[in-house]
Amino acid sequence: MKQEKIRVIYFTDPICSSCWTVEPQLRKLLVEYGDNIALEYHMGGLLPSWNMFTSGPISKPADVGHQWDELGARSEMPIDGEVWRADPLSSSYPPCRAYKAAELQGKENASRFLRRIREMVMLENKNIARLEHLEQAAADSGLDPARLVDDYNSRSQQLFQKDLELRAQYGVRGFPAVFFVKCASKILVYGSKPYENYEAAIRELAPSAEKRQALAGEDLFDRYPTLTTKEYSVITGVSIEEAEHLLTALEQKGAIQKQPVKNGVLWRNPHPGILRYIPEAYGSFFDVDESRSSHSGGG
Repeated sequence: MKQEKIRVIYFTDPICSSCWTVEPQLRKLLVEYGDNIALEYHMGGLLPSWNMFTSGPISKPADVGHQWDELGARSEMPIDGEVWRADPLSSSYPPCRAYKAAELQGKENASRFLRRIREMVMLENKNIARLEHLEQAAADSGLDPARLVDDYNSRSQQLFQKDLELRAQYGVRGFPAVFFVKCASKILVYGSKPYENYEAAIRELAPSAEKRQALAGEDLFDRYPTLTTKEYSVITGVSIEEAEHLLTALEQKGAIQKQPVKNGVLWRNPHPGILRYIPEAYGSFFDVDESRSSHSGGG
């Protein structure tokens, strides 16, 4: 008898830096327990506008930049706060709505899109409240950019509002907030927690859940076309130092590319087996490299 999957209800926001620091844990969870869980992303609306932040440690964009720089240095997940000094976002609602528009083109596509806009804002200093960056992220992620813009303008606000209502229903006041739900049981993992906390929630709700062997090397880059050193370390269970050694060896043989960023490195599969969008006149979608297997990426 097939076991019921655990619902993993993840409240997040594209500009949430703490959510970025748990990418390694969530990606590992999908690798090892992906057959046992159904992951749902719900947008939290972290920054409605700056009018709501008039006092406290965060009252202006430059404060966020300083916070991001500090978090990147201590979390081992590279983060660059320069966007908050050079071209700060006025609200996180546009990228939240864009994610809801992306979901209309499929959850796996939307997952890749969310990862891409996180990289844009966390590593590339791009203001992802700007539509041109959201369109580019859609193209990079294999979505139809024109459709994304159309759905953004016509349907995304209503869908995003449902996420905000669900957030209120669950009493979520901060991010990341990850609920593991099965039948009448519910476990919350809140904030930036180590992988063991996520695995413990799975084990409590599904003691017989089968754990897959973690991917490594080029196989892992087929699953996740971009990885930080910390992500590789957490997913494969090796130290940061060993991860750097292994990743450098892969780069030297041409299997991956090294992209230095502030506080670290983003390692990239130069031949990702994911769909890229091209205009419909040319056949809608094609695989950029059929010689490598195409894997869906989560988180």
